[in-house]
Amino acid sequence: MNIAFFENKKINKNLTNPKLLNGLLLLKHYCPLWESIKYSLLHDCMWPCNNTCLILSVEDFVSCNPEELARKCSLSYALVAVRRVLLAQYTAFPVSGADLYEELLSSTAILSTGNPSLDKLLDSGLYTGEITELTGSPGSGKTQVCFSVAVNISHQLKQTVFYIDTKSGMCANRLLQMLQTKTPNMEEQALQKIKVFRVFDVFSLLACLQNLRSNGLQRASVGGGSVKALMVDSVSAVLSSMLGGKQNEGMSLLMQVAGELKMIAKDFNIAVLVTNHVTKDGNGHLKAGLGQSWSHVSRTRVLLRRVEDAGTSSLRTATLTKSSRQACHLVEEFDLCHWSEERRTSISGKRKLEERSKP
Repeated sequence: MNIAFFENKKINKNLTNPKLLNGLLLLKHYCPLWESIKYSLLHDCMWPCNNTCLILSVEDFVSCNPEELARKCSLSYALVAVRRVLLAQYTAFPVSGADLYEELLSSTAILSTGNPSLDKLLDSGLYTGEITELTGSPGSGKTQVCFSVAVNISHQLKQTVFYIDTKSGMCANRLLQMLQTKTPNMEEQALQKIKVFRVFDVFSLLACLQNLRSNGLQRASVGGGSVKALMVDSVSAVLSSMLGGKQNEGMSLLMQVAGELKMIAKDFNIAVLVTNHVTKDGNGHLKAGLGQSWSHVSRTRVLLRRVEDAGTSSLRTATLTKSSRQACHLVEEFDLCHWSEERRTSISGKRKLEERSKP
């Protein structure tokens, strides 16, 4: 995005102020009435006769006296509309606990992973509107779990899954094999419900998420059924190289990715599942990668480990390391090669996706 459309030389000369530039870009991007007010707002309000800049940022704009501003610009209705758009987009409004509980009952669905042990750990499955994170060392089974969950959602729940692959780990043959064990004659239909996006750097990931949020999710819901899950395997593959040292840009990009994932989960009522690598803390214990800032992004976090000295190499343990519903450090064991499809039961106060879809 650029601001080359400002033709007035006096305006161009003053665009060296970074706060002003950021404010203008934000207004231009989010305000549909920008074209009709830009010149009057810039010329009449930002550069008065004494050369003192009254409005340097969006904060200044929404905090100023609207009557005085409207008098200077002669655009009272447009300015009020701009203020309302900005406040609605970026102001936090209080919500009562009763309203939150009603929202939970009316809109939240729980998507079963298809594995009873993992469902038990996650308090019945993946919750829409939230981010769930799988962490683990290489070979711990993060990608395999993502495959199994995607297959279960597309086949059992008949819902569309968006799968963002950042490390070339997606294997269509493996998905097909997993589906063939469930339904020999309907695997192609289920496979079509898994939409794969391949991105290999953080900028492509951001562009992909922004495109999905702006129009991709709506188109998919209209043309290919409801989209209920988004998977990113993995976030650390494109973010870890941008962090550390004095790379301030990396932290900014990390928070942008986190913001996009949260908005997609909340605005479209989608269950978001991401994978992340692990590091060791000062005591030698495993912890999620990407630092302290990322640790607050997911609502639920599960640590996967390979079971050593087991009779089968596909045996794994899943440890709940972060949750607002269950006690942390709960551990469940499961076999990647025997992803069970036991019948799921409903839980009081929460609704399964398949139960809510019944007439």
